[in-house]
Amino acid sequence: MSDIIKLLPDHVANQIAAGEVVQRPASVVKELLENAVDAGATQIHMIIKDAGKTLVQVIDNGKGMSMTDARMAFERHATSKIATADDLFNLHTKGFRGEALASVAAISQVSVKSKREEDNLGTLLEIEGSKVTRQEPVVTSQGTMISVRNLFYNVPARRKFLKSDQVELRNITDEFHRVAMVHPEVAMSFTHNNTSLFNLIKSNYRQRIVAIMGAKTNEKLVPVEEETDLMTVKGFISKPEFARKTRGLQYFFVNNRFIKHSYLNHAVLSAFEGLLKDKSNPAYFLYLTVPKDSLDINIHPTKTEVKFDDEHSLYAILRASVKHALGQFSVNSIDFQQEKQYEVPYDVAKNGHSQVPKIEVNSDFNPFQQEKSNKKTYQSPSFQKPPAQPWEALYAGIEETSQLIDETDREASTSFMFQQHEVEQRNIFQLQRKFVISTLKSGLLVVNQQRAHERILYEK
Repeated sequence: MSDIIKLLPDHVANQIAAGEVVQRPASVVKELLENAVDAGATQIHMIIKDAGKTLVQVIDNGKGMSMTDARMAFERHATSKIATADDLFNLHTKGFRGEALASVAAISQVSVKSKREEDNLGTLLEIEGSKVTRQEPVVTSQGTMISVRNLFYNVPARRKFLKSDQVELRNITDEFHRVAMVHPEVAMSFTHNNTSLFNLIKSNYRQRIVAIMGAKTNEKLVPVEEETDLMTVKGFISKPEFARKTRGLQYFFVNNRFIKHSYLNHAVLSAFEGLLKDKSNPAYFLYLTVPKDSLDINIHPTKTEVKFDDEHSLYAILRASVKHALGQFSVNSIDFQQEKQYEVPYDVAKNGHSQVPKIEVNSDFNPFQQEKSNKKTYQSPSFQKPPAQPWEALYAGIEETSQLIDETDREASTSFMFQQHEVEQRNIFQLQRKFVISTLKSGLLVVNQQRAHERILYEK
């Protein structure tokens, strides 16, 4: 009986690896953008066609590649990021596996133009299904341009499972946001089907978040900043009154890398305890910095899940940092409407002293004598009757009559209120098991039961 275990061909192995690394066009966008950032680019332009199914192109002005590097970049397990196993625990770049470009080239048609600053000519490289079809010198500017066309063209089963253009474009936009938010020092633009969606200039973290999420986001943000030996926390959280029903605007970045971490997410939610409505979620954009040797990011192909050495301590630090920021926001948001006469003049505040006011006292004032005179003036402690006038006789008896009318009106209004309340309670009924009908003071109220139920479920 012959042997049955054989080595897979490289192109087949690359296609299998692509199943883990490249799940949709957004996966290609993530790898290309991170490579551009690792190359030291200060300007990145991304062009997308048909939600990435037809074209994903990333152009940067980074340091570029030589002819040999351009060819080696598409080999499996070829990388410039690490050299030994110890480097896995001291990572300062995005990609390091050396499988992404090889996997992308196995399931698409790739074209690369790259040039270093010291070279006179750049390199043109074309790969189709892991096979190099063209390689030659070319005139190009410094940096790298990578074009990925016809994704999954040779794996129709995978292409069939791609979602609609709207869904795939939303996933691409999310990946663009995650890279753009953590690198505000890099100018980035995003074009889809010849329509410019984003054109972000160099800025700081807050300006970049506002540029991506909209100008109204600026008033919703509360800054968070805390520095400890274990972790440094910077970023922004939303004010409690702007909480959302969904969890869309929740971003964690650890050492300039976007991650998903349910345990740290719980730390932020616990800091908002008592400030949010039921089933509401706060928005946050938090940038965490931890020692490189206390973080393991090599546990998932997409590198969005990480492990920390001391998660409990990080939980406590993050929760306290968010609570501190919320406390400062609550104190600063109190508006004391101070009267102008109580405001301290500028010269007094500057010199630090003021004049003592003069007090004048009437030594002849006798409060007991005044009280004695009041007893003669007033008939009772609560009512002073004015002197009689001739025309008062015309209004005699009106006071008693008005009191009687007021009591009668009060009894009538009270009885009417209870009668109306009983009528409102009695006139509520159901029509055809579809509508709830009730009388109102101004008309009739009709409620569609099914639509009301759908609205309640939607709010939940």
